[in-house]
Amino acid sequence: MLSRIIYCTAVLLATTAVILLALFSPVPHRKNQTTPRVGLSFYIQQPQTGFSGEHGAAAAPPPPGGGGALIFHRMLTDGPENTSRVVGRAQGFIIPVESFAHSAFNIIYLTFHTREYSGSISIEAKNLGRKEEEELRVVGGTGSFAFARGLAVFAQTDRRVKKSDLDATHRINLQLKFPNKSRIIPG
Repeated sequence: MLSRIIYCTAVLLATTAVILLALFSPVPHRKNQTTPRVGLSFYIQQPQTGFSGEHGAAAAPPPPGGGGALIFHRMLTDGPENTSRVVGRAQGFIIPVESFAHSAFNIIYLTFHTREYSGSISIEAKNLGRKEEEELRVVGGTGSFAFARGLAVFAQTDRRVKKSDLDATHRINLQLKFPNKSRIIPG
């Protein structure tokens, strides 16, 4: 009987200690830990045919009837003019067929090769429509854009009707969030 009293008293004291520590312990002072954010704006343009090989491949429109995949290679520039500085490439693979319209395979890759940025960004193009502005999700990146998340807003810069949407210049605004890099995992 004495052992039960000692046991119950020990459990009661331990429970009381935990409750008191939870109620009266000071809250640790945490700085407002916001994730770093970056806003960038670039233009996706048709490659110039006068240049050599690397940017020469352009997209062909999908066949009538909605079949086939849209594979494209474009230049990524600082400005909307053809003479603007090339900062990278935009490549994509989109299947416009209804059964694949929401596929995870519909991805746009932006690859950067500049002094400021070196790496790539992956943009999920699941819900692409024919709107003036498209808001797509940034699902990751490499290099300077490692683990990036955020939004990519596509808008056609030239409102005049062209031969096809494939020939149009598009502005892309990126609003990127990065994870807190202050916590380094020891290797």
